Amino acid sequence: MRIKMFITSLAVTLLLAASASAQTVGVTDTSIKIGHTNPYSGPASVYSSTGKTIVAYFKAVNVQGGINGRTIDLISLDDSYSPPRTVEQVRKLVEQEKVAFLFQTTGTPTNSAIHRYVNTKKVPHIFLATGASKWGQPEKFPWTIGYQPTYDVEGEIYATYVLENVENPQIAILFQNDDYGKDYRDGFLRGLGEKADELVVKMLPYEVTDPTVDAQILELAASEANVFFNISIPKFAAQAIKKSCEIDWKPLHLLNNVSSSVKSTLVPAGLECSKQLTVIYFGKG
Repeated sequence: MRIKMFITSLAVTLLLAASASAQTVGVTDTSIKIGHTNPYSGPASVYSSTGKTIVAYFKAVNVQGGINGRTIDLISLDDSYSPPRTVEQVRKLVEQEKVAFLFQTTGTPTNSAIHRYVNTKKVPHIFLATGASKWGQPEKFPWTIGYQPTYDVEGEIYATYVLENVENPQIAILFQNDDYGKDYRDGFLRGLGEKADELVVKMLPYEVTDPTVDAQILELAASEANVFFNISIPKFAAQAIKKSCEIDWKPLHLLNNVSSSVKSTLVPAGLECSKQLTVIYFGKG
């Protein structure tokens, strides 16, 4: 559903590009060249399915004749969810491949690494596969356009839910130690308001290079919190769900939307352990 949503949005951009002069970078009389980066390997490789779907979609578009007679030349490169690697791959797309624009580049830390560069180069950087609030700064970064609801707002929604539905909440938080995790965390704390310091009894970060978050889960569970906000990408979210189940820690488990996939998160965690999770999902109504 989400891929259909942003593909529909992209169609408008492609139609405009297809009407452009052949002098436009990345656009010829017969093709439109698009750049894309995705973690086909590394700690976020579960998102490889998104990249593969995008590639398959544009192949289908080309089989049907392309856009206004132009085929879509999509160059999708692996960045392994590593910011330095993303910089390397995006520079290749912009400076060597001469793409017309970048589309659906995946990840908050990875897009953060190229944010200033692509705006300096005036390369359209559109429909990013990340909900970080920083993408909505048109005055400062006019060439970057986000796509999905922002993480901080989602965090606020979870906080409101806790305040309205949990009596005497004692909250533990696990978050990825980068802009992605901090956006969720800060929105959640803002949603708790003046009670945040009182209600949050334990908060721990993890690094994307960590092998597991088992140690963090043991420490969070020891706080005896009755609410757990799990701000992590699928690999670590699955570990957190599984470890919580193994030690029989059963708080209200709030799972961020980033890790809401059944196949990528819940199946690896174990479906029996993945019951009674609370998660927000966005989609076209």
